[in-house]
Order: sequence, then structure tokens, then C-alpha cells
Amino acid sequence: MQDFSDILHNTILWVSLAACVIAQMLKLVVELVRHGKVTFRTLVETGGMPSAHSAFVAALATGVGQSVGWDSPEFAIAAIFAIIVMYDAAGVRQAAGKQARILNQIVDELFRKDPEFNEDRLKELLGHTRFQVIIGCSLGVAISCVATQLGY
Repeated sequence: MQDFSDILHNTILWVSLAACVIAQMLKLVVELVRHGKVTFRTLVETGGMPSAHSAFVAALATGVGQSVGWDSPEFAIAAIFAIIVMYDAAGVRQAAGKQARILNQIVDELFRKDPEFNEDRLKELLGHTRFQVIIGCSLGVAISCVATQLGY
């Protein structure tokens, strides 16, 4: 049986986590370019450019493919997992965000005259556009490939 401390030597895990963190940090840069200010809240929020979820799972799948082979069952599992996560980010969560936006508009319209109504607004930025997912996926693949070239 392996020691739990062996997780510290799992290169694929660390490269995948690095891809996720780098994607989250890039959101600060995108925020600065788009709005002229840095909002550190973007580091912990979902949604935005690029998709950190996509970068994470794409780096994971790429690392597994590079390590154990592109024809391995492990790569197949990682690739299917990545596809599901990215589909969810651009599909289901994006749709939930649109629904939240519409519900917030309905609440604003219905209760505009009622100052007693104090309902929390729904979070509208839940998912990603397809473009944000593609950029996140590309970032994850690139980071995994660079890490492999550097010997990690």
C-alpha cells in the first residue's frame, strides 16, 4: 500500500492544479483589460475568461495521455471526464446563469414598489461561453505540454 504522502509527487495532479490557478490569475488580467480595474473577487468566482474548470480537466487529460498513453483506459476516463465538465460549464451552468438573470429581472419588476421585499439576488455568472471553455481547454493542454517539455 502506498503512503498518502505520495500524492505530493503526483506530477499530473500538480500540473493540473497549476493550470487551474493560472487560469484564475488570468481572469484578473482580463478584468483589468476589460474594466480598467482589478477585482480580486474574480479569483474565487465561477465564470469568466478563461474557464479554469476547462484548463484543469484539459491539463489532467493531457497529462494522463502523455504519461500512460493515448490509448489507455486511464486517458479514456480522463478525456470523458473533461468533456463532461466542459460541456457542463458551457451548457448547463450557462443556462442556469441565463435563468438567474431573467428571474432577477422578474423580481425587480414585481417588487419595485415594495420596499419590504428584501430577497437575495441570484448569481448570474455561473457558466462560461463556448469561447471561454475553448480558451481554458487550450490553456490546460498547453500548460501540460510545456510541463512535459520541461521534464515535469
